[in-house]
Amino acid sequence: MSLKAQITEDMKTAMRSRESARLATIRLLMAAIKQREVDERIELDDAAVIGVIDKMIKQRRDSISQYEAAARQDLADAEKAEITVLSGYMPQAASAEEIAAAVRAAIEATGAQGPQAMGKVMAEVRAKLAGRADMTAVSAQVKAALSGT
Repeated sequence: MSLKAQITEDMKTAMRSRESARLATIRLLMAAIKQREVDERIELDDAAVIGVIDKMIKQRRDSISQYEAAARQDLADAEKAEITVLSGYMPQAASAEEIAAAVRAAIEATGAQGPQAMGKVMAEVRAKLAGRADMTAVSAQVKAALSGT
């Protein structure tokens, strides 16, 4: 079953069990997927759906930091609940060893030397770890690895 079909089934389940918070989050996700499909005139595959979910999670993390800075814990908690629902559709996170191995492999594959080659390495790593790792942390690892070479 595709990820999009799974999300649709989960929406139906949330409707039947009257889980309003979960249902609202899933509807937001479906709307974001549909919007991207309409904008680009394509049918999204699982990788593209994961990209949409990842973007939504990042937006919520940004909102949480802003809400907490403004002392609006009620809104921050609502965003955290949405992240929990959205995270359920993400693939299993890559381990630290997998990330380090992917960084080493990308450096070797691109023949990168020095910080100026960071873009090439990140493009390679992003393809392997999309949706499975926090790219800001991966970027720091790539930068450290390229500075040490």
